[in-house]
Amino acid sequence: MSEPTSTDREKQPPLNGRRALPSNNSNAEENDVPEMDAFGLIPRGFNPKDYLRVVDIHMFKEPHEINKQQHHTDKYFNPKLIVRRGQPFQIQIDFSRPYEPEKDQVWLEYLIGRYPQQNKGTYIPILIGDVLKPGEWGAKITHKENNSIRLSIMSSATCIVGKFRLYVAIGTPFGIIRTHRNSVTDTYILFNPWCQLDAVYLDDEKEREEYVLNDVGIVFHGDINEVKLRSWSYGQFEENILDACLFLMDKAELELSGRGNPIKICRVASAMINSKDDNGVLAGSWDNLYAYGVPPSAWTGSVDILLEYYSSKQPVRYGQCWVFAGVFNTFLRCLGIPARLITNYSSAHDNNANLQLDYFLDEEGQMDNKLTKDSVWNYHCWNEAWMTRPDLPVGFGGWQAVDGTPQETSDGMYRCGPASVQAIKHGHVCFQFDAPFVYAEVNSDIVYSRMGKNGSQVIEKIDTNSVGKLIVTKGVGSDEMVEITENYKFQEGSPEERLALETAVMYGVKKQTTPPTTYRPQKDVEMDLQVQKAVIGSDFKVTIIFKNLSRNSYTATTYLSGNIVFYTGVVKNEFKKHSFSAKLEPLSSSASDVMIKSSEYLNDLLDQASFHFFVTARINETGKILAVEKAVVLEMPTLRIKTKGEAVIGREMSVVVEFTNPLKQILENVTLRLEGPGVLRTMKKEFRQIPVMSTLIWEVKCIPERPGLRKLIASLNCDTLRHVYGELNIQVRKP
Repeated sequence: MSEPTSTDREKQPPLNGRRALPSNNSNAEENDVPEMDAFGLIPRGFNPKDYLRVVDIHMFKEPHEINKQQHHTDKYFNPKLIVRRGQPFQIQIDFSRPYEPEKDQVWLEYLIGRYPQQNKGTYIPILIGDVLKPGEWGAKITHKENNSIRLSIMSSATCIVGKFRLYVAIGTPFGIIRTHRNSVTDTYILFNPWCQLDAVYLDDEKEREEYVLNDVGIVFHGDINEVKLRSWSYGQFEENILDACLFLMDKAELELSGRGNPIKICRVASAMINSKDDNGVLAGSWDNLYAYGVPPSAWTGSVDILLEYYSSKQPVRYGQCWVFAGVFNTFLRCLGIPARLITNYSSAHDNNANLQLDYFLDEEGQMDNKLTKDSVWNYHCWNEAWMTRPDLPVGFGGWQAVDGTPQETSDGMYRCGPASVQAIKHGHVCFQFDAPFVYAEVNSDIVYSRMGKNGSQVIEKIDTNSVGKLIVTKGVGSDEMVEITENYKFQEGSPEERLALETAVMYGVKKQTTPPTTYRPQKDVEMDLQVQKAVIGSDFKVTIIFKNLSRNSYTATTYLSGNIVFYTGVVKNEFKKHSFSAKLEPLSSSASDVMIKSSEYLNDLLDQASFHFFVTARINETGKILAVEKAVVLEMPTLRIKTKGEAVIGREMSVVVEFTNPLKQILENVTLRLEGPGVLRTMKKEFRQIPVMSTLIWEVKCIPERPGLRKLIASLNCDTLRHVYGELNIQVRKP
């Protein structure tokens, strides 16, 4: 490259004493590439037109042409060439006269960023040769006709992922002549799960179709007793989404030379998806107040969020775990890293990483909310990304847990992962990154304790198998729920599980291994809690069952506390208190019902209609305490979606969304959202109010753009009612 001119020098940022060149961490920035690079003084008679000239370059970049078809990039709504690394692609160069290899010196140059350097992989000169080596940069002529040559170009299977600029250079005795800057020839290079040499190689075609090419997915939510699901539109191929994902890495100032490494990209993105400490994509809010923003439950997909961030450069409000995970999944799939969204039911958020969640009770046996800092989330969503881990011992590649929800800091920033799922299962939590935190999310014990009269801590109950009881994801090629708990942990109580725990403890996960001496539970009485399934707005009953296994008669002073909770297990308020005395006859069972009326809970209900019932009973004869708790989620009404007219590409059709208000009150300021990748862009509509038991009907016209099975997803939101969804699969056919 030539000497910088004086204007170049003015534009360059001030150098510091530590590096010869400023850091090259923006894909969007460019340098000026001279069209004539002279080797010295140019003789007076020199005329560049006497040498070979490039007239045109054909990129074969249309969705139906060879490159996008072979590279599985034909779904991207993007006019430029998009290819995957480590796999050949074709271009054609038209010259001013026939190309003569003996006489003409021609090579290609791919550049990325503002300070291209060959040793950093940001300046790539490619000579035209005779053979292509797998997974290494190279070019060879496959066809010559008149003044044109057809080239097959191979990119390196480890090259930087991003948008490259292309120049064709021609050597003359006096200097190098280059094509001028032409953005039409820009080439995006992505990760390649189809290439065996790529770190993200996945060998199953059905899995690649699901984890890379599927643009809709499913979020499992609710709680372990009431699993619920809703669709999410990832939209990784929609217009400007690829550029928005590259912008994320620019915003995080990830050095371009590190952008070929999926481990680095995942770690940086897990910090960038949340807005804490780096002004990232989404601001989290868990307090049920969503002023000046969109409530997390209203989003139907990632596209609106990423596009808003790309244009405003400011955090989008608001997200909760499934929103962070949905956007993260879009980012990973868009760049070509196989990814899936997973849900862990009864997920521990243990704030001092001792593998136990401490629930403190007061004298009466009620939960002490001032002392209790740990919480069990009804569910928590994170992502898994598929890659090799050359930084770890053999055997720890494959699925890696990554989490964009800000919970705890890691190396000073709110981020989590990539942590090898295999390492978590076997307790090898010493391997980077953040394995101890994920291990605790799926493996903690819940310990109920209270302060004794003399200030000692009395443990009333240890629950070893509630946390991380069910871990699920969407099935490959279907909407089924697939359980993947055994990827994270061995069977509770098995010798392998004990060994994995001992390994984790050896590597520094803190755990009290022996129960303290004061722990002597009441063994001969069992207490259970059952809650009737209920739809929001209706009354339901809670049943407390005692089983006396002994030959003694007992009386139990029983206290039921009903709390409205966030899905993170944090209590908002207690809405129901009920105490009674139960008589426990020898060797028999007894049941007591408590009615919960809708008038008691409706005014305070939060987003996800989650309750937490907590029952404690003191056996008066022995002074021992029994404790049991249960999370409950109410059933939500659904939106009905139907279509009018045939679903054919390029023809107008209608989508109708209907909703009936089931509550005994008027719904006010209701927002409806509807989207369907390839069928319609996100539409929004506001309704002032929906009276009791009345039905709202909203009709939208649209023109489908893509064939095949498509999904329409709708959500309804107002202050009284959130998490109301509907969806419909439609088959769009070609005209």
